[in-house]
Amino acid sequence: MNPAHNGSGTEEERQLTLPVTGMTCSACAARIEKGLGRMEGVSRANVNLALEQASVGYDPARLKPSDLEEKIRSLGYGVAHESADFDISGMTCAACSTRIEKGLNRMPGVVSAHVNLALETAHVEYRSGEIAPRDLIGKVSDLGYRASLKQDRQEGGDRRGREIAAKRNKWLLSAVLSLPLLWAMAGHFSFTSGLPVPDLLMNPWFQLLLATPVQFIIGWQFYVGAYKALKNGSANMDVLVALGTSAAYFYSLYLTIDSLSMAGMDHTVEMYYETSAVLITLILVGKWFEAVAKGRSSDAIRSLMGLQPKTALVLRDGAEFSVPVSEVVPGDLLRVKPGAKVPVDGEVVEGRSSVDESMLTGESLPVDKKPGDAVIGATLNKNGVLTVRARKVGKDTALAAIIRVVEEAQGSKAPIQRIADVISGIFVPIVVGIALLTFAVWYFWASPGEFAESLEKAIAVLVIACPCALGLATPTSIMAGSGRAAEFGILFKGGEHLETAQGIEVVVLDKTGTVTNGKPVLTDVRAAEDFALVGFGRGEKALLAVAAAAERLSEHPLAEAIAAGAAERGLRPPAAEEFAAEPGRGIRAVVAGRRVLVGTRRMMEEADVDYGEWTASLEELEAEGKTAMLTAVDGAAVGIVAVADTIKPSSRAAVERLRELGIETVMITGDNAATARSIAAQAGIGTVLAEVLPEGKAEEVRRLQAGGRKVAMVGDGINDAPALATADIGMAVGTGTDVAMETADITLMRGDLGAIADAIAMSRRTMTNIKQNLFWALAYNAVGIPVAALGFLAPWLAGAAMAFSSVSVVLNALRLQRVKL
Repeated sequence: MNPAHNGSGTEEERQLTLPVTGMTCSACAARIEKGLGRMEGVSRANVNLALEQASVGYDPARLKPSDLEEKIRSLGYGVAHESADFDISGMTCAACSTRIEKGLNRMPGVVSAHVNLALETAHVEYRSGEIAPRDLIGKVSDLGYRASLKQDRQEGGDRRGREIAAKRNKWLLSAVLSLPLLWAMAGHFSFTSGLPVPDLLMNPWFQLLLATPVQFIIGWQFYVGAYKALKNGSANMDVLVALGTSAAYFYSLYLTIDSLSMAGMDHTVEMYYETSAVLITLILVGKWFEAVAKGRSSDAIRSLMGLQPKTALVLRDGAEFSVPVSEVVPGDLLRVKPGAKVPVDGEVVEGRSSVDESMLTGESLPVDKKPGDAVIGATLNKNGVLTVRARKVGKDTALAAIIRVVEEAQGSKAPIQRIADVISGIFVPIVVGIALLTFAVWYFWASPGEFAESLEKAIAVLVIACPCALGLATPTSIMAGSGRAAEFGILFKGGEHLETAQGIEVVVLDKTGTVTNGKPVLTDVRAAEDFALVGFGRGEKALLAVAAAAERLSEHPLAEAIAAGAAERGLRPPAAEEFAAEPGRGIRAVVAGRRVLVGTRRMMEEADVDYGEWTASLEELEAEGKTAMLTAVDGAAVGIVAVADTIKPSSRAAVERLRELGIETVMITGDNAATARSIAAQAGIGTVLAEVLPEGKAEEVRRLQAGGRKVAMVGDGINDAPALATADIGMAVGTGTDVAMETADITLMRGDLGAIADAIAMSRRTMTNIKQNLFWALAYNAVGIPVAALGFLAPWLAGAAMAFSSVSVVLNALRLQRVKL
């Protein structure tokens, strides 16, 4: 998975996500997190064991990314870099290749760049949290050459795939060497007394020959990890494994050497080589299974990335050229044929078709597209041929934004993880203490003088108590839960929001664009008979012309309805001057030299406009559920324009589902009370807050919170942003504005309200899964350690249980990937 980088936070702060190698348990993650957090210039550090990455907020004026990498390395871990190969054209001599190489190496985020003149290629290692292949291609272009990304490195560049293969191969080698030792061990048990065991396998020196490479070559990673942990003043799983296996190995080595003094080299002396070798083998198979399972938990990201088409048909000089999507730049004209995916975000300039946007919104019905309509990258063109002008490419596309949000959510921590972090910080020292106590009790009391037996019990305690399961309990569930939610068009921006959403008791719904379709249509025009506008005659035609002229510059849905209604009636309103919008009230403008107001009663009252003669018409239209707006020209009320917005087909069912979940729904709007009550009744919403100004929406949310209840705000407009930020959880409908989506904690890519209940349900299921994982991880250790200390677990059995404890936690988390909402 590629790390994400964005400019979240203050202007002085940057966020960088780095893939970390070498972590084995939650103690490793905690140590890196503390080490980074103590650096001057670091505002926050979060290390995710399941994703094997560190997310750091830092001050670029005080720190460079290389400083953060160096700190991670000093703690005993590694940082993985991405690499890319490019074909370079236009080079003529060594000076060209040197120029490109220097130019690339000077770019922030580039670790190394090598250009081969003879092969006309470039190989670049880079931190993908800072830079992308598109930026490298742009740099080469700025230098006067042309670069294109090679497309054949995807499989070879799969770092996780290579890691899984390496772990599998290491386990297989360890298993081959350990199997004879396991066979020899079986010969000691009475129930396998009939099992033929060759004398060679019982020979201590032969066992030493098999066990040594397992202990010091295959198992060297545990010694390295333990040394680095202890060097930095902490302890992790590697310490437990190194202590346990070393104790068994070196005690066996002592017995082997001591056996030299025995006449005839007595092969009946019981050795413990199989204990150390089999333990390492079982731990390695557990790590392999864990890596495979963790790889599956990233399926959501890979499936999202797989939606991006690899090539695009670009129109240049009247001809079509197939180019990699990475080479498309804003302004390019693209040809999208039937059955092909739209390469990047853009605008239709020619052609008509229907486009399947289900990958983005979850809506199964295709959306009709015509010139002027926006299209989104990775959506599927169903029938007609479209010519599209590229607007957003690369990391600026909607799909890239979705991937970034999912990556950040999967890499974040939920507050509940603090429990695991606290326990992990003190876990290993306590276990070592219990193991020493176990040895002492058995050696001096339970089995006086029996060193081998006492050591065996202590080893079992060391091995059974692995903190891996505890460290994986929360992040794997968050990865699986947030990834599955993304498949349903629900984007959680962080683990904390995934946790908070489960406790929502009240959902506040904005009316326009949330409960309703947000695209009202003009229904009524009532005008004073003597009102006239030059070029448009008198009465309703003149009133609509002046209202449409004033509203045409506004982006409000009601304004768009008025402008569209005028266009449908064949009117071409004059241009407005001195336009100004007053959120929650209306608009002011100058049309044909006359001062025009279009808005609410409050606006008219504040402007000292007498609208008494229109009150009855206002009340009549509002009783019908319509939004009526007064129009005043030069200080006199001259009429009313009314629009109606219909509720979304899914709204009533969604409100009912929220009620079944025990959640109260409240509708909030700046509209008048009569219209709001009419819409609320259609949707089945009991509580209505009407005529609320934008700043008042946030205040209403605070009032609901004052009762101690957890409140979610759902909206889609700029005027909803303060309330979205104030609520315990802000949910933005994805069909709304970028500002609302940026402010919200959860983005609902689908336009219907059913996604609200889905988000809360997914939160509840994920938190239940996390609690199950934490319970079993803690219960496993709470039961396993005493059982091992009492002598009821052989070390190899303890190793098997430990190895599969973390696997079971990950597999339980993966059940979330099959959740159906």
